[in-house]
Amino acid sequence: MPAPTPTIAYRAVLFDFFGTLTSAVQRGPAHDRVAFHLGCTPAAYRAALDETYAPRSVGAFGDPLATLVAVAAHAGAYPSIGALREAYRERIDAVREDTRLRVDAVTVLRTLRDHGVRIAVVSDCTSELPEFWPELPIAGLVNVRILSIEQRRCKPHPSMYLTAAERLGVAPDECLYIGDGGSRELTGATAVGMTAVKLAADDLANHLTFRPDEWRGDEVRTLSDVLDRVLPEATAHRRGDRRLAAA
Repeated sequence: MPAPTPTIAYRAVLFDFFGTLTSAVQRGPAHDRVAFHLGCTPAAYRAALDETYAPRSVGAFGDPLATLVAVAAHAGAYPSIGALREAYRERIDAVREDTRLRVDAVTVLRTLRDHGVRIAVVSDCTSELPEFWPELPIAGLVNVRILSIEQRRCKPHPSMYLTAAERLGVAPDECLYIGDGGSRELTGATAVGMTAVKLAADDLANHLTFRPDEWRGDEVRTLSDVLDRVLPEATAHRRGDRRLAAA
């Protein structure tokens, strides 16, 4: 007789990307090479990135090269078209270097998929993430990706969450949203009827964050803890097996 199917608490889980599926993000030294090609100081370039993040994340300046023109202007630089092309190639590499998946990200997503849970990534980002998304080990485990640069909307706009739910084929109240709390994403998820849980990992004290939530709700410490919320029977069974093995 086949074993009963474990109870699934949510039909879908929506994950933020930066700081949630990845470790805390800080701009590394590779960004200095972008500043060099643009013709400005690294400090001026980094300040310009901060000042322009919101419009850049929805493509408000146009294509990637036009966006770099705007960033350079904020930093007091006016590069040539050739320099802009070099800068954008370096920019993709710099963001890629900043992006390190959490050690349990692949395992968590694969476990959810194996139990029939639908998965979405809902992220505010600029044009670089779609460039290297196919290279990421999680790309094939995600059913739907909703990126602000493609949607022309940022979290906490309702469409970021509702579009994900619609494409996953689930209702908002069947979704669990997991994020570090940037972009007021957790309150945005609850506003459309989803259950939201904050990832409060230790490394996030040093995470580059814009418009953080003032969250007083539920939290988990690791991505793996998400499995307890979604697959309570399966994870309880595994914990029991581990206790027996240690006895």
